[in-house]
Amino acid sequence: AGAPQPPSLAEMSAKQRVSYFYSGEVGHFYYGPGHPMKPHRLKMTHHLLLAYGLYRKMDVYRPHPATAQEMTRFHSDDYVDFLSRLTPENLKTFKSEQLQKFNIGAFTDCPVFDGLFEFNQICTGCSLDGAVKLNHGVTDIAVNWSGGLHHAKKSEASGFCYINDIVLAILELLKYHPRVLYVDIDIHHGDGVEEAFYCTDRVMTVSFHKFGEFFPGTGDIKDTGAKEGKYYSVNCPLQEGMDDDTFIDIFKRIMSKVMEVYCPTAIVLQCGADSLTGDRLGCFNLTLRGHGACVEFMKRFNIPMLVLGGGGYTIRNVSRCWTYETSLLLGADIGQEIPYNDYFEYYGPDFMLHLTPNAQMENLNGRDHLEFCVNTVLQQLNTLQGAPSVQLQEIPPDLKTHDDVFGDMLDPDQRHPARTDGGGEKAQDARELYDGDKDQDEA
Repeated sequence: AGAPQPPSLAEMSAKQRVSYFYSGEVGHFYYGPGHPMKPHRLKMTHHLLLAYGLYRKMDVYRPHPATAQEMTRFHSDDYVDFLSRLTPENLKTFKSEQLQKFNIGAFTDCPVFDGLFEFNQICTGCSLDGAVKLNHGVTDIAVNWSGGLHHAKKSEASGFCYINDIVLAILELLKYHPRVLYVDIDIHHGDGVEEAFYCTDRVMTVSFHKFGEFFPGTGDIKDTGAKEGKYYSVNCPLQEGMDDDTFIDIFKRIMSKVMEVYCPTAIVLQCGADSLTGDRLGCFNLTLRGHGACVEFMKRFNIPMLVLGGGGYTIRNVSRCWTYETSLLLGADIGQEIPYNDYFEYYGPDFMLHLTPNAQMENLNGRDHLEFCVNTVLQQLNTLQGAPSVQLQEIPPDLKTHDDVFGDMLDPDQRHPARTDGGGEKAQDARELYDGDKDQDEA
């Protein structure tokens, strides 16, 4: 049989249900002056979604904050305990050896900031809740733009990432799904996720990234997995200047073969926006159309999918990108002119949604190099003898869902948010989702 072709949009008559996970507090955290990671981009994305009216087409969920116990399903106990206790105020009470061991604090890219642990509880809780909803068939696509923190290791922070929400969400998906596919289009290699599943065939990781004198330095095409996971780690190393047409071509060729060979039952897609043109830390030349084409291509396979954020350091373009990709997931057309919102001035001087590639940037990805990469990966995938199967066994209990966590705490004499069939809070009015001066809950 040939490679499975995703159905056309016209053939997708059954509308995919999309769930969106967001906490109003997530955009208020601050890594510190001069640090490129700015959680404020999440609030900008949320307000742009509201301005375009996209929230009306989704189930909107407020996540439960992930507990330390949930985090230790992947991370080491001592690392999570350390993170949970660390604050800027008590930083000096910890030994420098401890900070160095966990790669946190001065002289690292992972600073200690106010609310560090709470921030990671929110980002991780959104991804875990999304995975639970997918497992139970309550939704078809779960979106968490605050997730995608792919560099965090079992006992170490790395690359602005402290807790690896992706690995934890995949572990949750594996309770119900025999095979999970992880796809990463961030400009940086998805090293933390690859490392976590390097020796298993239950998860295939596929990463398209800049390689060579570029953080984190991993992701060589020769890195293909080990033991039972041999050939289940796929890396496509690229050079700077990557443009839309080239990226879409290699992405579709490789991912069509991955889908044919691996036949995943769930997909996790990391949509780091630092691969866009003009990114503060990136060096690709993609526009929203090229980046979004990858999201749309994976959506068309109609397989349960968790869609996550990741990198992205020119924040006005990050919010543009993730809003546009939300519209693609919903199958909704949105206008080119940015609608007025609380952060409207960020989008000047043109106030347009789509980006223009840098005409002066040369694409250093030569045809010979790209053909070598694609052919090497296809050859690797041809080595696999069909999709691995899993013996039937008892399904472990779910992590606590939103309702489990808060259900016993609700005051029966108080009015509570209306729920959708899946437990999501009904978003009937944009004002319900604003914080600050426009927050009607404070009245």
